[in-house]
Amino acid sequence: MLTVLPQPWILGLAGGLMIGLAAALLLLVNARIMGASGILGGLVDGSGQSNAAERLAFVGALIGAPAVAVLIFGAPHATHVSGDVGLMVLAGLLVGFGTRMANGCTSGHGVCGISRFSARSIVATLVYLGVGFVTLFLARHVLGVI
Repeated sequence: MLTVLPQPWILGLAGGLMIGLAAALLLLVNARIMGASGILGGLVDGSGQSNAAERLAFVGALIGAPAVAVLIFGAPHATHVSGDVGLMVLAGLLVGFGTRMANGCTSGHGVCGISRFSARSIVATLVYLGVGFVTLFLARHVLGVI
């Protein structure tokens, strides 16, 4: 059902606009930076008890929005997600470790930090994008696993 849209890039554009709007609203209304890893991390380590309901709502929306989209539009016919559960777990752990090392994730550094001209966020974003490019190149052209 997703193929009825005239251009496939429209979904990326819509998603980007929604992320940007959510980040701007959270900053304007609550004076908080929208960093998904920090929001989730505060729930996990207990440091976010003062606003746990807000954090739970955010995490619920992160999980619920794609589920609602699948219900409305149907599941995509093809994805590039691996069926290897071990690889997915390893990737998730590496992403979690990286976000802790960088003190943030793509939403905190890439969306919110760069828009605030934060030097730390600009460097962090350049590093994780660079590592992603190198990893993809190695996986595809050297190891041949993608």
